[in-house]
Amino acid sequence: METRTKLLLKDSGCDRLKKSSVLIVGTGGVGGYTAEFLCRAGIGELTLVDGDTIETSNLNRQIISLSTNIGRPKADAISERLKTINPELTVHTVNSYIHEDDVHGLITGRHYDFIVDAIDSVGPKCKLIEEAFTAGIPIISSLGAGARTHAESVHITKLSNTHNDGLGRAVRKKLRELNISNKLMVAFSEEDAHKDAILPSPGPGKKNIVGTVSWIPAAFGCHIAQHVVLKLIESK
Repeated sequence: METRTKLLLKDSGCDRLKKSSVLIVGTGGVGGYTAEFLCRAGIGELTLVDGDTIETSNLNRQIISLSTNIGRPKADAISERLKTINPELTVHTVNSYIHEDDVHGLITGRHYDFIVDAIDSVGPKCKLIEEAFTAGIPIISSLGAGARTHAESVHITKLSNTHNDGLGRAVRKKLRELNISNKLMVAFSEEDAHKDAILPSPGPGKKNIVGTVSWIPAAFGCHIAQHVVLKLIESK
């Protein structure tokens, strides 16, 4: 499986990836593609966290979503898929939503060389970022991928450089006292969100319904996986 990868990353890079452990919190659109790209790149160990199940509305954009696995836990579905790609991959799954009180135990429960934050809830997202910085674990976060159509607008930048992104704005505000906006790397789209593709929440405590297309979460996942892999093989 590594033959083509080794032509670019060399034996040393592939060996480093095989010895690396990555935590991915959120395995839907962005997180699912990130997990697959990391698996195919040769990461040795993944921990996948998601409390959601696959729904028909996921079929348009989530690599794990099939008409044959509706109702299955997302973390289990992606774990099974990745093991069929690379049977040597070590995969741990956590089939639950992560609340702020859960984050410290998640971070300290296993060694991680990198963390991927694909959470869309502000509280747990910010707590994961905070704990990662406290523990000194490299982390990259995904900002809003919904209501956008231009993949060429997606790139990696610092949180402090982002604009016109509601999730990014909320994260900056909540983490302002930690002074990490110029340190946290994020996947971000320069494209303004299409306001007419966002429907108001159907009820109290519910999230807005946001229009999506198949290629944008993949673009986010591609950029995040690239960032993680290149940083891991650069590290000593």
